[in-house]
Amino acid sequence: MDHLAALLDGPRARGAFLLRVLLDPPWAMRVQDEAPLTLLAMVRGEAWIVRDGLTRVGPGEVAVVCGPEPYVVADRPGTPPQIVIHPGERCTTLDGESLYQAMHLGVRTWGNDPDGASSMIVGTYLMAGEVSGRLLRALPPLLVQPGGPLIEMLGEEVVKNEPGQEAVLDRMLDLLLIATLRGWFATGEAPAWYRAQSDPVVGKAMRIMQNNPAHPWTVAALAAEVGVSRASLARRFTDLAGEPPMAFLTGWRLALAADLLREPEATVTSVARKVGYGSPFALSAAFKRAHGVSPQEHRVGAGR
Repeated sequence: MDHLAALLDGPRARGAFLLRVLLDPPWAMRVQDEAPLTLLAMVRGEAWIVRDGLTRVGPGEVAVVCGPEPYVVADRPGTPPQIVIHPGERCTTLDGESLYQAMHLGVRTWGNDPDGASSMIVGTYLMAGEVSGRLLRALPPLLVQPGGPLIEMLGEEVVKNEPGQEAVLDRMLDLLLIATLRGWFATGEAPAWYRAQSDPVVGKAMRIMQNNPAHPWTVAALAAEVGVSRASLARRFTDLAGEPPMAFLTGWRLALAADLLREPEATVTSVARKVGYGSPFALSAAFKRAHGVSPQEHRVGAGR
């Protein structure tokens, strides 16, 4: 599994908050729900996201917003917020009055006008454990990419009320996120380690470590595998990936461990073995240095 494949293997929506939003100007929402990640897919009209600057989202585009910091979504940059989105999917006026009934427009549909000029689909991952920390750290706070036909397909499904519909919508939200991120990672905005994967030497060394993290790799062993000298590999790897080979391997092992620990049947011992640590104690010490919490504490936090 390469680094991008592992990143995109992270999203696993479970009962995600998914809504079709229909609004007629003027409108603006302050989003302070503290969600780890939200997708805003624009079907009709445009929206402006105010967060450390202004970002336009046009028809057919998808914005990916990484939390938990608040932001404003509006029809125009200067429109003052009239709506506040709180944790727990709660929506109020600025004074705290509930807007749930006033803006309810049908199955998973919400807004101020069923024929509103602005139509969007909002999908929110509600728990940090649904999106790997490795993925969130690889993304900017906000990115916008073309959405393609998945937006229309999701728009058709979100208003259905059929058996198993939540599971269908969860998987479609995952697909939309993955498709959007694949497009973004293919641009020049991608992290150094992603661009380094195309190098015939560094990319090969990365894939060797990624495909067998449990092996006791050294720089010399990697250099022999890729057919260059130890010094040449160390220099080239650091220049292109932004970190030495062994630092990359450590980060990869601990990132895998963080994701594996989310699985109900996983133990610290089994995860340590899979990611190349000789004992659960060694993994725990390295994990706490990197993440600031023990593996057990991480597992509890990921499930929230």
